[in-house]
Amino acid sequence: MEFIFHIPNQLSAATTTVLALLLFLCCLLQWKKCNGKGKPPMPSGSWPVIGHLHLLGELPHIALGKLADKYGPIFMIKLGVRQALVVSTAEMAKECLGGINDKVFLNRPQTIFVERMGYNSANFGFSQYGQYWREIRKLATIELLSNHQTEMFKSVRISEIRSAMKIISARGSEFIDMKQWFKDISMNTIVRLISGKPLKEFYQGEQYDQCANTFRDLVELAGAFIPADSLPFLRWLDIGGYERKMKKVAEKIDHIAEEWLAEHKKRKVCKETRTRYDFMEVMLGIYETEQKNPSNFDADTVIKATCMALILAGADTTAVTLTWALSLLLNNKDVLKKTQAELDAMVGKERQVEESDLKNLVYLQAVLKETLRLYPAAPLSVPREAIADCTVSGYHIPAGTELFVNLYKIHRDPKVWQDPSEFRPERFLITSKDYDERGQTFEFMPFGSGRRICPGISLAHRVMQFTLANLLHGFEVSTPSGELVDMSEGFGLTNLKITPLEVILTHRLPQNIYNNSTMAFN
Repeated sequence: MEFIFHIPNQLSAATTTVLALLLFLCCLLQWKKCNGKGKPPMPSGSWPVIGHLHLLGELPHIALGKLADKYGPIFMIKLGVRQALVVSTAEMAKECLGGINDKVFLNRPQTIFVERMGYNSANFGFSQYGQYWREIRKLATIELLSNHQTEMFKSVRISEIRSAMKIISARGSEFIDMKQWFKDISMNTIVRLISGKPLKEFYQGEQYDQCANTFRDLVELAGAFIPADSLPFLRWLDIGGYERKMKKVAEKIDHIAEEWLAEHKKRKVCKETRTRYDFMEVMLGIYETEQKNPSNFDADTVIKATCMALILAGADTTAVTLTWALSLLLNNKDVLKKTQAELDAMVGKERQVEESDLKNLVYLQAVLKETLRLYPAAPLSVPREAIADCTVSGYHIPAGTELFVNLYKIHRDPKVWQDPSEFRPERFLITSKDYDERGQTFEFMPFGSGRRICPGISLAHRVMQFTLANLLHGFEVSTPSGELVDMSEGFGLTNLKITPLEVILTHRLPQNIYNNSTMAFN
């Protein structure tokens, strides 16, 4: 059957014009509804194919901060075939991570690192948002990172710090690289919580160095810029040899995790009696049957990927923050003296610092907060990706757009922070005392915010506060000839200090106090 639409002859030209205008207005309203103001501003200078990649030659968080000064607190950049939204103020961050958009920016970009070294997205820190991510994050939080578990395993932290303090106290007044010292403490603590033993008990001598270097390579590759992520057609060239190196390091990481898992399975078969279980042991019990696995990954892959995710997230970030904190204190001797004066008043010099003392060390807490403000461990935050179209500040943001939250810029916003580049812990005792680093205040969120906020905040607080308190209480710290510490930053997943932090330590307590026996951990 054929339908013929007939326009009456009496329809005037004026009427036709009005109808056409109405149709145009309807289309315009629909376009505005979908697109708002259109796309956010985009910096000039975009090159064919590579987009704005050439503008990120220096440290990305600083380069993007300079672009924000020119183009405003929200803008879009092209990274090869990808596009990313960059926000640089608390208000813009709140729009992306809070309110109606807190369910939008929840995915992670799927990069070559995630494929090669993240167990193909089984590493929940880089996995897509969904049931698997929710289940693994919940498990890690309840069984390792909750306040309850943090309190239960305090003997591990105490033991590692006491052991490290005893070692450096025996070395006398010689140069010690505190950057490496912090790394060793952080790594041994998190590995012990996960596997039951510190790294130094699994491997000794050259084997320990090789294992530590493997984990260091893991962190470096996690933050490396891989050209093929932005320009996939170049992957076959493997520019810089990154993918080849990832394959080698991934094999080593998996071998380490496999060794730990095999030891735990053997222990389980032998039915060893234990009074306390480490995280890998707990996971092994949970994933004994495939029915309990919320993904298509086999149980062993889930366990190994989750344990390595926690090591990647926990060890380096803690060590980096402590390194910056001590560096800032050495360059601000008045703050260092105030911190040690508080320790002397609250703890005295007849014993070492206990975790129960931490609640009274409010100035030391302010020192760490100010460190996290100036040098957040992830200054550009970990990239996110929109799972659906959304609107930010009136701009239409399409699904698949990556999100960079420039914490470095937000934490130094002169509209929020007085003398933003100055190291002033007192601000967290006066004007900014209500700023909480648990993601509720978008002016200060070193651990992120929203649903993908770092779940290890409680554990990180305890480790950082206890480590720094014991060090400053136990030793006078100085640099050779009283010189200032080099504060040059490096590029990576975390905000690295490029140069070593070599200091001279001098005892502040009676020698016998450093020789207290370490606490046992079963």
